[in-house]
Amino acid sequence: QVHRLRSVDNLFVVVQEFKDYQFKENKEHALKDLEDLVKKLPWTNPLKVWELNNSLKKKKTKRKKHNLQSPVSKEKLSDGGEEGGADQKDTNDQEDCAQNTVGVESTDSQDTEKPHGVASQNTGSGMELGDGQAAEGEAKVLKFRVTCNRAGDKHSFTSNEAARDFGGAVQEHFQWKADMTNFDVEVLLNIHNNEMVVGIALTEESLHRRNITHFGPTTLRSTLAYGMLRLCDPQPTDIIVDPMCGTGAIPIEGAAEWPGCYHIAGDNNPQAVKRAANNICSLLRKNENKDSSTALGVPLDIIQWDICNLPLRTGSVDIVVTDMPFGKRIGSKKKNWDLYPACLMEMGRICTPGTGRAVLLTQDKKCFAKALSRVGHIWRRAQTVWVNVGGLHAAVYLLRRTGEAAEERRAPW
Repeated sequence: QVHRLRSVDNLFVVVQEFKDYQFKENKEHALKDLEDLVKKLPWTNPLKVWELNNSLKKKKTKRKKHNLQSPVSKEKLSDGGEEGGADQKDTNDQEDCAQNTVGVESTDSQDTEKPHGVASQNTGSGMELGDGQAAEGEAKVLKFRVTCNRAGDKHSFTSNEAARDFGGAVQEHFQWKADMTNFDVEVLLNIHNNEMVVGIALTEESLHRRNITHFGPTTLRSTLAYGMLRLCDPQPTDIIVDPMCGTGAIPIEGAAEWPGCYHIAGDNNPQAVKRAANNICSLLRKNENKDSSTALGVPLDIIQWDICNLPLRTGSVDIVVTDMPFGKRIGSKKKNWDLYPACLMEMGRICTPGTGRAVLLTQDKKCFAKALSRVGHIWRRAQTVWVNVGGLHAAVYLLRRTGEAAEERRAPW
């Protein structure tokens, strides 16, 4: 169930969380404290959760080999009540991220504190340890690495130094073997100012890559796309349009999670339309592989069009969800001053008066605010959610369509 959560990037089980950890000002003393901490941490239960997670993954791969129907989503973490809830944690504003080779164990020492699962944004890989492997004759020596994410300017040490020294102590404590690439266990050390979380990774690669195979210059994370769609509360039979779809992250996530709605995606860039079409094909193939006897299509179409002149009937759309150009990698801030008001007018025209809504993501907040003030008779702002997009401070706006009728567009002929 934890692995089925759609808005988290990574999962880890918490070994211990420190709300106000007092780091020493002297670098040697601070690092020595981290080393000493390893022996005091309650490793036993988190490692049991990690083993359970692995045994479920093994069963899943066996099922695939026998061509049996695999579950709809990612691996499940059963028993997740006490030992693995999940929560979102955005660490994009990290000052630095470092990894070091050092390991964890299979000997259970320490007290038994119940761990809690937490979602983070570290990417891990390869943990393959079955239930009975260690029991056969000789215990298997686990390989491990420590990944440190640190944010804050008051620390006397770097992420590399923390990962190196903490990892050395982990290696000594568990007699594990350090391996940066082909590791079984990834130990996470997340430090944010005076807060510190020690955890063990449960995901091998970030869950945000789940539906996208062809990436563009500004491909949105599937996890953020899911959050945007949830914000507008899609109802069965709603028509949902992404007029600037790029590689199609939003409509593909929508079609996968809200198949009772009809999704239309479009972009003015032929290259983007091609990438989105390829991503849709990949999703169709994935659905076929799951269970070829009942393979269905996806309720989604992709079209090349002009955002300011959409080939859609006035008032025919329930929801507009899109990632607007920030004016950095695509377009420019200057162009946005004309583009944003024109977009909002056209979105207002196609949306149903009174019930239509729009969820729009942009980092060009000043320009968006100005554009919104010009179309206040059509759209009113209901909610703003701040998000971090690749280190950029952006905003997701939920707009509601007023009851006022939009101007009919005159035919160009």
